[in-house]
Order: sequence, then structure tokens, then C-alpha cells
Amino acid sequence: MFVRDYMSTSPICINSGTPILEALNIMRKNRIRHLPVVDKGQLVGLVTERDLLTVSPSPATTLSVFEMNYLLSKMVVKEVMKTSPITIGPDCSIEEASLIMREHKIGSLPVVEEDRLVGIITQTDILDALIRIFGLRKAGTRLVLEASDRIGALADILAIVREHQINVIGVACREKEEQRVQIMLRLSTVEPQSLINDLQKQGYEVKSVS
Repeated sequence: MFVRDYMSTSPICINSGTPILEALNIMRKNRIRHLPVVDKGQLVGLVTERDLLTVSPSPATTLSVFEMNYLLSKMVVKEVMKTSPITIGPDCSIEEASLIMREHKIGSLPVVEEDRLVGIITQTDILDALIRIFGLRKAGTRLVLEASDRIGALADILAIVREHQINVIGVACREKEEQRVQIMLRLSTVEPQSLINDLQKQGYEVKSVS
């Protein structure tokens, strides 16, 4: 699963001279929270809804509404945007995009290819990717097992699933303490009991079925 599969192509962009009130209106009209800033075809920054709202005067200000609107009308995106934003390539994995966002505490990544902006991927896009990867909108069964953390454990479990002619929609693993691993399977069946019985006979602990 790659960034190009889930990014928004042809993202709405603004230039650095765009008034911040106009940028905010664009966000609200299009129900987006991030705008790449492009000058002469080059990505020069990124502005978020939070950036724009942060520059609004405090409710405790002594300025009149007219004065506040006047000051805001004179401010442009260049004054508040993040310059040199972190970017990602379209052929990077969804996992890499997730890790970058988490480590840098950001909500989006402009997607750049050959110095050209080709898209943007957001936290919402990442969640959509996870929903699709794990087949959360498909009918089936979610099975959580515990097994010893050894080479071949997952392969052995999947072999048992194959014997029951059940398709695997999604798989996830999580390490636990004391050489144990927790394995989540999403299976294309609503009648998993015979599979569960065989897994238990082979010593796998079934923690959850839903």
C-alpha cells in the first residue's frame, strides 16, 4: 500500500500572497484543514486551519470588530505558513507516512515528485487506508489469538486457516511480554467455530472472536 493509492491528487493550493481570511474561507468552503502554498509552480509552504485561527486576535482584545477585520485583511499566508514543510514521495509506503506524521506531530504531508507537488495525504487518508487494509467494511469475523513468538508461528496459523478454505482479509501482529505475540485475523467467514476448534487443538489461545 503506497501513498499514491490514498493521497488526494490535484490538491487545492494557494500562493503566499493570499490573504489569511481568504485562505480560511477556502478551507471552510471545501471542508479541508491543510493548504499547500505554491509560488511559481514550487511548493514553498503549508498552512493549516490552526495556523490561521492562531493569528486571530484574542477575545479579550480591546480592538473593535472593524479594527480586527482590518488587521486580518492585511495579513497574508506568507506571514503564518510553515516554510520548507516535510514532504513525502508518492511511492513511499502508508506505514512510512504514518510514522512521519506521528514523529513530527503533523496532520498532513504534501506529496512531491521531481520537485513538483502531485498531491497531499492527511491523517484522514491514513485512517481510510487502514480501514481498507483491514477490510473493516467487509462482512466477516475478527479473531485474536496468542501464540509463542517463534519463527513460523504466523505461517502455521495461516496454514490451518487455509485448510478450512477461509480467505484472510487482514492480518496484524503485536508483540507481548515473555516471548508471546498477539495475532489479529480478519476472516471472510461468519461461521468460524470449526476453525477455532482446530486452532485451540494446536495450542493457540483464542482471546477474542467478534
